[in-house]
Amino acid sequence: MPVRLFSCTPSRLAAFDCPRRYRFTYLDRPTPPRGAPWAHNAVGASVHNALHLWWQLPVAHRTPDEGARLVEQNWQNLGFRDDAQSLRTSVEAAGWVERYLEAGPRQVGVEARSEPIGVERTVAARTRRLAISGRVDRIDERGEELVVVDYKTGRRPLTEDDARGSQALALYVLGVRTTLRRPCCRVELHHLPTGTVAAFDHTDASLSRHVARAEATAEDIVTATDTLAAGADVDDVFPAVTSPGCSWCDFRAHCPEGRAASRNVESWAGLGSELPDAGESAGQPG
Repeated sequence: MPVRLFSCTPSRLAAFDCPRRYRFTYLDRPTPPRGAPWAHNAVGASVHNALHLWWQLPVAHRTPDEGARLVEQNWQNLGFRDDAQSLRTSVEAAGWVERYLEAGPRQVGVEARSEPIGVERTVAARTRRLAISGRVDRIDERGEELVVVDYKTGRRPLTEDDARGSQALALYVLGVRTTLRRPCCRVELHHLPTGTVAAFDHTDASLSRHVARAEATAEDIVTATDTLAAGADVDDVFPAVTSPGCSWCDFRAHCPEGRAASRNVESWAGLGSELPDAGESAGQPG
């Protein structure tokens, strides 16, 4: 019999790094209440929304000033200590976007008058075991090839290792190839706070390694889910994997082991430059 494909997104696969968090997110119904919204997530969402809207403007209106205005106009005031902190952060984030639009796209060969192949574009692909889909921040056309662009707003500067090691970006490459039927190898992390670009050009071998890891994770998820359905103890098949990073878990209040392994942090703590990368992903910053 054909093997049923496991339908997922890169974020769903990543959630299984802690099986208990995966269970809380995707299996338990009703879903356990999440903690307070994170300020660093609000920053990332606001910047992403502004850049999405900027590319939808008429070409004549695509100015750096307009990008900054879109950040302030679409600001998400969530998770901050107070309105003053939110205002300071919004001004800072607007400055990131303005500087990025002055130089960032051009340094990788993209002009405001050009049109990306996709902005917030959903792509999908199938492998031997997976039916995977995801939404790409931007897809550029560079010569004959397409490039996957991902915006980052964390405090930590990014490197080629981050681009090479991102399973999500590798799976997006497969999705772009399948959905748009165009060559695609290059992935880029555009770091808004520093205006830098971390890039990597995938080979068939590097993509195969990411796919193998993703398929192995899917196999583990299916095995755990089937074992639970057969009557196994939920904490045995979906155990907590604890670390200091449990401080950033949305479900920390429901996990005694996670609370014991980590310190409590305020919802705005991810904005501090001394802390790990305060990216736009849920949970632990970065």
